[in-house]
Amino acid sequence: MKDFKYLAAFSIPIFAFIGFYLKGYWVWATPIFAFVCIPILELVFPVDTDNFSEEDVDNRLKRRLFDWLLYLNLPIVFGLLIYGLFVVTNLNIETYEFVGLIFSLGIVLGVNGINVAHELGHRQTTNERFIGKALLLPSFYMHFFIEHNYGHHLHAATPEDPATARYNQSVYSFWITSTVRQYFSAWRIQQKLLKNNNQRFLSVKNDMLWYTVFQVLYLITAFFFFGKTGFIFTLASGMVGFILLETVNYIEHYGLLRLQTKSGRYERVREMHSWNSNHVIGRIVLYELTRHSDHHYKSSKKYQILDCHDESPQMPYGYPTSMVLAMLPPLWFKIMNKRVPREMIIRH
Repeated sequence: MKDFKYLAAFSIPIFAFIGFYLKGYWVWATPIFAFVCIPILELVFPVDTDNFSEEDVDNRLKRRLFDWLLYLNLPIVFGLLIYGLFVVTNLNIETYEFVGLIFSLGIVLGVNGINVAHELGHRQTTNERFIGKALLLPSFYMHFFIEHNYGHHLHAATPEDPATARYNQSVYSFWITSTVRQYFSAWRIQQKLLKNNNQRFLSVKNDMLWYTVFQVLYLITAFFFFGKTGFIFTLASGMVGFILLETVNYIEHYGLLRLQTKSGRYERVREMHSWNSNHVIGRIVLYELTRHSDHHYKSSKKYQILDCHDESPQMPYGYPTSMVLAMLPPLWFKIMNKRVPREMIIRH
């Protein structure tokens, strides 16, 4: 029965559905649940640093339940998206309701969309990767698949990585630098892949070109069927989704840098190059994303078997709580700067 704890990851879509259905001030239930209730629960529940035995790991890898808990996010995310478009374009709602619904759907797109896509993007099967890419579509972040897998995991915790926040960089600055740099980085990686395979720019192998076409068609479809209101709702909620992702990126590697060897190359990625959190609520809701150190140590590991490493820098709070703190840069710097390893501070 313990395996079913990950059903709690569907709590955010449930609150979003309640907001869409009841409207009124209920439209703000999802943001309040995600960034008020969950942080409070993280303070109440104890930290869990336990790792699984080899036997437990084998058993968990054999259970298809963990995979289906990810796959179910595809109909849930797109179902809520369509329902949300119906509500905002067919019912009379106030401006505060419209804005609340944008944030509600945006949080779903970030947590149950991009976050799940991140997990599936590391899988090797075509079907799982397809689901992952589809979940990136509503947030206009399909390029994330290329940049994250071929860029971020290679350059994480180095100045070359767009998704690694510098020491003393605010989250608001990071939103801009990371979003822009990741997009252009994805194009550079794509061009290199095409060149290595002797393919031209106008090729069926140019995934970045396909991603652009799909995302533009997605917006055109929203406008065609749901008008200007539907277009704005689709665009704004997608932006909330990827800003949520960038906020997570910000806290995952903030201030951490890999040392350079005598040859000038960076040391290999180790457990100390990502912030880890063992706060149980955030772990469950985010499909163990908070055990990010082990994910970078071995990116092929599935979420249900990620470990905690003692040498990893530990966040004092869970990821949801840390995202709230990041919105207050002076408080974030006061709490986190002293936790960044000294040798990394010197190198900034």
